[in-house]
Amino acid sequence: MTVSASTASTASTASTSAGSTSAGSTSTASTSAASTPRTDPTSIDPTRIDPTTLPGRPCSVAAALEVLGDRWSLLIVREVLLGNGRFSQIARNTGAPRDRLAARLKALVEAGILRRQAYQDSPRREEYRLTDAGRDLARVTQALLEWGDRWAVTDPPVRIKHHGHDLETQVTCRTCGEPVRREDVTREYANTGWDNAGRVAG
Repeated sequence: MTVSASTASTASTASTSAGSTSAGSTSTASTSAASTPRTDPTSIDPTRIDPTTLPGRPCSVAAALEVLGDRWSLLIVREVLLGNGRFSQIARNTGAPRDRLAARLKALVEAGILRRQAYQDSPRREEYRLTDAGRDLARVTQALLEWGDRWAVTDPPVRIKHHGHDLETQVTCRTCGEPVRREDVTREYANTGWDNAGRVAG
């Protein structure tokens, strides 16, 4: 599977999630201006974070971690990607303490990653569904799964197949179509006063 990425991104592996319905098809996911358009600061979604207000280097990774919070967030996303959107299902399959799980679900809804949807009217019962922002985390969970298979577990508990063979992903540039190599990637800093080494003196 090939995943498209702009040259402004790092060469981290990314793809559709193991739980995504598109796990067996080609996926494109870019961090280019076409997929993440810059918006007028006065009309920015209130759930978004101004990266310059965070401690240390202004960085979208830091902002993403502010939103996702602790380890339970991506496990919740994993379960909803797999079709398990009810509280009892998520609790059983993540092993999260129920009070912690309730807090994280509430935070993910407020962050625009999950939404509630009724599946029964009388009595009313709701389950969690992914928003567009939540579905886009499928690439993150797939990257973590691949890293975990390679570096974290004794034996992969799940194997992801693509047309019958083990899925191996790579990042390609949407603009030129070439595989993205770390040595070919450069960074352009929107916030003056920072470079790769850190804050610029003076």
